Amino acid sequence: MADTTTTEQTGSSGQPSLKRVMGSKLLLFFVVGDIIGTGVYALTGQVAGRVGGALWLPFLIAFVVAIMTAFSYLELVGKYPQAAGAALYTHKAFKIRFLTFMVAFAVMCSGITSASSAAKAFGDTYLAEFITAPMPLVAILFVIGLALINFRGVSESVKTNVVLTCIEIGGLLIIIGVGVWAVLNGNGDASRLVEFDTENQTMLVAITSATSLAFFAMVGFEDSVNMAEECKDPIRIFPKAMLWGMVIAATIYILVSVTSSLLVPADELEAAKSSALLKVLDVGAPGFPREVFSAIGLFAVINSALINMLMASRLLYGMANQRIIPKQLGTVHPFRRSPWVAIVFTSVIAIGLVSFVDISVLGGTTALLLLAVFAIVNVAVLVLRKEKSAHKHFRAPTVIPVLAAIFCVYLVTPLSGRPARDYKVAAILLGVGVVLWGINWLVMRATHSEEDRQPVEPPVG
Repeated sequence: MADTTTTEQTGSSGQPSLKRVMGSKLLLFFVVGDIIGTGVYALTGQVAGRVGGALWLPFLIAFVVAIMTAFSYLELVGKYPQAAGAALYTHKAFKIRFLTFMVAFAVMCSGITSASSAAKAFGDTYLAEFITAPMPLVAILFVIGLALINFRGVSESVKTNVVLTCIEIGGLLIIIGVGVWAVLNGNGDASRLVEFDTENQTMLVAITSATSLAFFAMVGFEDSVNMAEECKDPIRIFPKAMLWGMVIAATIYILVSVTSSLLVPADELEAAKSSALLKVLDVGAPGFPREVFSAIGLFAVINSALINMLMASRLLYGMANQRIIPKQLGTVHPFRRSPWVAIVFTSVIAIGLVSFVDISVLGGTTALLLLAVFAIVNVAVLVLRKEKSAHKHFRAPTVIPVLAAIFCVYLVTPLSGRPARDYKVAAILLGVGVVLWGINWLVMRATHSEEDRQPVEPPVG
């Protein structure tokens, strides 16, 4: 087995290699912190609006689909412990550069839009509890701050993540504790837990429509594979860290959703929108200071945004190393050893989004794009079984990626009750991706020889 614990100063492309600082504990906190964040703090009300009082069920189903897809990611990151994640696996499985580029673009969009959503939530919702500041200036400064932390280095970023993850978990434990206290005192309506909104829709559509939205709250586990080159011994530590991280996050989600439904009717949760958890707090513990929970919410969105921007920049770095995009995007700072050009590039896009785009419409679209990517990854893991690895690694039972691909495809289709708006926004984003692909093709053709444009696979280590 290749020694993945050794930190090399220089990669095969002549660039300084990324610094391997993440052990099993830091990786676990990364996974938990990436999943728990803006999603659960902002989506509870919207999920309740689609399914009714049984809002715990969509989160449970989303977890099942997500953890099956995680098995595919674990096999692939064990086999190819390199940055770039889904795009790398797509390229190795299908050898279609256009498909690889579009997968990379979709995943990058998901990370940047999630971070941009968090930036706007930072200014519009949680910071507004304390001060009034002009938007989008606050969001822009927020993105710049994230970029500086990211540039400083992955060690500082993931240690910041540990602190912020503990704070945001603390906020959700407060909600769960409030629910337990209320129930012990005879409050709460347990009948809401089995109520479904079947007005103008069947129960199946209510569940799957809510699941397609709740899935957005479960994504994030896939971001961790883009950090493989900054992990110590990724082949060994990834399976336990990713699976335990997902179980922890899903357990908290389900307990929070049960508490929310017990204390507040679904229509009131929907009306509260992104402040649904504050509504739960007001009902369950009216004397609890809102400012404390709002402060926790601030830290939650900071953490979510930081991790998503880390992922997006590492994805670009990995794809530049694979020569799928111009190699300049893979430039690593010689002293900080962070992919600084990719950090600047993704931060500029995020600043554009928070300045000119209504991010609130992109949550469902982001989930749609990621579900499509997950379907491709679940197929890719089966295709790549024919390519043997020189080292031992995690292997998923064959039935799991098959079922995961079927479920992901179903949640992508209109049969799941997904609104047409999601497809319209996705079409626009993918259209932009096609244009960028054309520009990228022209740049690559003009600046590289045919040999340079072939995939260059850096060795494991």
